[in-house]
Amino acid sequence: MPILLSIGTAKMPYMVSQHEVKRYVAELFAGRLMRAERLLQAFDNGGIRTRTFVKPLAWYSLPRGFGEKNEVYIDSAVRYSGEAVNDCLHKASTGPIPYEAVDALFYISTTGLSTPSIEARLMNVLPFSPSVVRVPIWGLGCAGGAAGLARAADYCRAFPNAKALVIAAEFCSLTFQANDLSKSNVIGTSLFSDGVACVLVAGDEAAPKSGAPRIIAARSVLMPRSEDVMGWDIRDEGLFVIFSKDIPSIVRSWLRPQVESFLQENKLLLSDLRYFIAHPGGKKVIEAYEEAFGFGPKQTEAAREVLAQYGNMSSATVYFVLEQVMQKPLAPGYGLLVALGPGFSAEMVLLKWEG
Repeated sequence: MPILLSIGTAKMPYMVSQHEVKRYVAELFAGRLMRAERLLQAFDNGGIRTRTFVKPLAWYSLPRGFGEKNEVYIDSAVRYSGEAVNDCLHKASTGPIPYEAVDALFYISTTGLSTPSIEARLMNVLPFSPSVVRVPIWGLGCAGGAAGLARAADYCRAFPNAKALVIAAEFCSLTFQANDLSKSNVIGTSLFSDGVACVLVAGDEAAPKSGAPRIIAARSVLMPRSEDVMGWDIRDEGLFVIFSKDIPSIVRSWLRPQVESFLQENKLLLSDLRYFIAHPGGKKVIEAYEEAFGFGPKQTEAAREVLAQYGNMSSATVYFVLEQVMQKPLAPGYGLLVALGPGFSAEMVLLKWEG
């Protein structure tokens, strides 16, 4: 089974308190937003203390076209992907991994566009092999981190001597629309932030056994005809967020049967899970996880802490949660990594710590 050798992250240049972001948005929307006081309560009730951004708050108050914001996306993606990759390769449980030893690069994102893709640009900055396999994946939203881990594991099953890097880079702040007075935009603005993380996966024959988790199985699930639950409305001005209020109720009613079916396929029950690594879509989503699965605060502690400290960094967030979990001494057992995304969809990865 493929093994997850390490996780690396990049540090964004600006960390801002949630109170400061709320004040900034209130001033920006002053006199234009109906039910402003009620909508702005989302900033107080979301379980977020601080958030990370690639630009200072003042930068977002000026009109920015899609092209200008996308240029910032490309520059930031290359720079901070490089930082996360360096951190990841140096922290591998088997010792530092040279760039030339990486056989495949998976790049995950949904908040900007680039052709050539970002991992190709990154290869001109870091000394990867020119024949490394490149797999850019766009459009999976918050589910992208889990999906990227699963696809890297698939690659390493097919090529057990391989090592694969998965980079999840999201700059949600660059999608902010100062003239969008919809509830979805306000809720999204109260929640999303910027972040980049990277994981290193190796095949059976590429890494010795260690305390790092094995990737046992993965599953993707799509809810039919649910395009309006989450995603982007792409217009001339850029990306406008679609964010349904029904997401927590969908988690409660739809997700548990999907998870149980996946576990049963692997001869497991919910009670067999020792660790739960969930993408923290928001405070209400975390509460919906707890209600759906009968979990207590202990199982969602890492997700809550990452949400509080960083906000929702889309696809990169679940890697931050996994890093927090793996920093603690872990007993042998199974863990489930889950993330939800547009479609509406779920990505699930079954992990096993063997001791």
